[in-house]
Amino acid sequence: MERFFKRKSSSGSGSSNNVDSSNTVGSSRTPSSRQSQSDGVLGNLQADPGLRTRMIDYDANMRDEVRRSYLQKGPCQPRGHNFPITNMSGINRRFIPQWFDEFDWLEYSISKDAAFCLYCYLFKTNFEQVGSEAFTGDGFKNWKKGRERFKMHVGPVGSVHNKAREAATNLMNQATHIETAVSKHSDQARKAYRTCLIASIKCTKFLLRQGLTFRGHDESVTSSNRGNYLELLQFLADNDDKVKEVVMENAPGNLKLLAPCIQKEIVNSCALETLDAIMDGLKDRFFSILVDEARDVSVKEQMAMVLRYVDDSGHVIERFVGIQHVTDTTSSSLKDAIDTLFSHNGLSISKLRGQGYDGASNMRGELNGLKTKILREQPCAYYVHCFAHQLQLALVAVAKKNIDIASFFATANSVVNHVGASCKRRDLLRGQLQEELVIAFENDCLITGRGLNQETSLKRAGDTRWNSHYGTLISIISMFSSVVHVLQMVIDDNPNESAGEANKLMREIRSFEFVFHLFLMKVILGLTNDLSQALQRKDQEIVNAMALVKSCKEKLHWMRNNGFDALVDEVSSFCEKHHIYVPNMEDAFILPGRSRRNAPIKTNRHHYRVELFIYVIDEQITELEDRFNEVNTELLICLACLSPKDSFVAFDKSKLLRLAQFYPQDFSDEDRLALEDQLEIYIHYVRSMGDFSQLQGIGDLAKKMVETRMHQVFNYVYLLITLSLVLPVATASVERAFSVMNIVKGPLRNKMGDQWLRAFVDIVTDKASGDTTPPTMDT
Repeated sequence: MERFFKRKSSSGSGSSNNVDSSNTVGSSRTPSSRQSQSDGVLGNLQADPGLRTRMIDYDANMRDEVRRSYLQKGPCQPRGHNFPITNMSGINRRFIPQWFDEFDWLEYSISKDAAFCLYCYLFKTNFEQVGSEAFTGDGFKNWKKGRERFKMHVGPVGSVHNKAREAATNLMNQATHIETAVSKHSDQARKAYRTCLIASIKCTKFLLRQGLTFRGHDESVTSSNRGNYLELLQFLADNDDKVKEVVMENAPGNLKLLAPCIQKEIVNSCALETLDAIMDGLKDRFFSILVDEARDVSVKEQMAMVLRYVDDSGHVIERFVGIQHVTDTTSSSLKDAIDTLFSHNGLSISKLRGQGYDGASNMRGELNGLKTKILREQPCAYYVHCFAHQLQLALVAVAKKNIDIASFFATANSVVNHVGASCKRRDLLRGQLQEELVIAFENDCLITGRGLNQETSLKRAGDTRWNSHYGTLISIISMFSSVVHVLQMVIDDNPNESAGEANKLMREIRSFEFVFHLFLMKVILGLTNDLSQALQRKDQEIVNAMALVKSCKEKLHWMRNNGFDALVDEVSSFCEKHHIYVPNMEDAFILPGRSRRNAPIKTNRHHYRVELFIYVIDEQITELEDRFNEVNTELLICLACLSPKDSFVAFDKSKLLRLAQFYPQDFSDEDRLALEDQLEIYIHYVRSMGDFSQLQGIGDLAKKMVETRMHQVFNYVYLLITLSLVLPVATASVERAFSVMNIVKGPLRNKMGDQWLRAFVDIVTDKASGDTTPPTMDT
């Protein structure tokens, strides 16, 4: 092979290493060592295309030199070789040397007896294409259809092969290289440009860190408000003579670095550096993803993703890695968006060990949800309920599947909006409530004390305000008579459109059906309120949380079987107090606005008990079962046994061995046997050492084990701890990271492009995340 493809001589060949046995060059090497390594690699390039190192395995800073060297040598075409004969379908066939004349890119591997493409080998990695590896990896051997397949490989103008050929032509055109352009300028000009660029980068980074806008409405020289970027650059120039000499009006005509496109390029470069730093910290560790979807101010659906992993010091790290615009929010689209983010950032799904989302059905659907699609590829990527989303929001959304409950919440929101639509109505509401409190106090019907009977108002429910729905229902019940009084005053004040709306709301809320819905949802959300609040506490133990889940399910089951009559009595008492008609439960139910001719005959009891009461409670129970299923509950209880609180009182060897069984890819049968023996020594050691006696959580345990180097001794136990910490627990801090998009892209910047927005959010969120350790699974 050497007589067909001669190696390029190099002065550093004596100390060189073959790239086949040595991977990429480390970035921490000195310039002289990098040059020596580069000379060694270029001096030992493999001639045979079947034995070459993949282009992606070379150091990124060396690839162009390797490509240029191969292009200078030309394709490997051993024309004088005795090509072996292969029997194909009863006919002897072999490679035809004349193909070299017809296809100048064609190469032949003597070791593999296969054909390759030089251009695709060198440049195919530059294009996002998952095509066949026949001409770059495995080689092409079907000599029967050789010429046809070679032409098919070349393809049309925009094919990957032609793109690779064009890239090769551009690489060999030295006149277009940036090195050539830079070398034309003097050292003084290059130094001035560098000073100007550094000043521009400083301005960009400052504005990004503060989340400020860049441009102004009038950026002319005479303007007094030229925008934050130009104003800050002018400030730097006024306080630094070196900067002043090379920026603004003192910079050369085309080197001012003031154009919006230049600013965007600098921002994108900063974002790429930020992501590279995050990925360098992640390395090859296990990680989990936390995903949320949100609509920005320009009504575009964006998917945001956070990575969670444990670093070398045992700290739990959560890093925002970007947003992806999705045309729709189906599970398939979200899965494709996640795959795209994984591909761009070099992440492998084989290292994924957890996933966390909100309660949307497209996220956690059992059949075709995003959770299920990922579990099919990675069974160890366990889904954990998103603790950051208040449980009541999910339960309200489930209850709204019933059209009557959905109409009730719409009416309740209308009441809150209508009563609080003006300052006058708010004052009327507060005044009426104060009068009622005085009357109740005079009649000795009011409990008094410090902090009681404070001035209040109707609470507005919102999907991003946790616990707001429950508070809204409580406020409507406690202020019902005052609300009715304000609506009546609006009606009597002036007959107009607002009075008509108030009259409509008055009829709706002064009905038994509205009051029944009001108390039904108040009782259901009241039962789950304690659980919803407990899941938000940072000091909440997992075992206690799971016990609260179980208790909540049991209370809902009891209410379903025994609570209807008590609810009807409470509703009836409230209606009598406020002079609202109470229907007889045994009378026929009449649906307003519907024809009675074909309507099924049913009693009021059947409608309110079966179609409302039981249906809504069953949906709540199903929702809790889906969010806290048996697998997740067992997983969380098992990992709680790692907690070091109270001298490791929660330690349970059998449950920790069961926890290892949840990760068959990380614990083989032999590993689990070794873990069983290691746990005995581990628990004796940590209980006897004073350094481990004051630890409060699994996160503290991981950091202490790294500090004392016990993570190397008890390697299997530390692996269990790492997997436990990686499990995603979305907290309010993570939710704030997801909300940065709505801060960056506000009404003043509603036309911000996807790439511009993505770069902005990446940098702002990375600064916001800081170095703080987020809450872990034991909290």
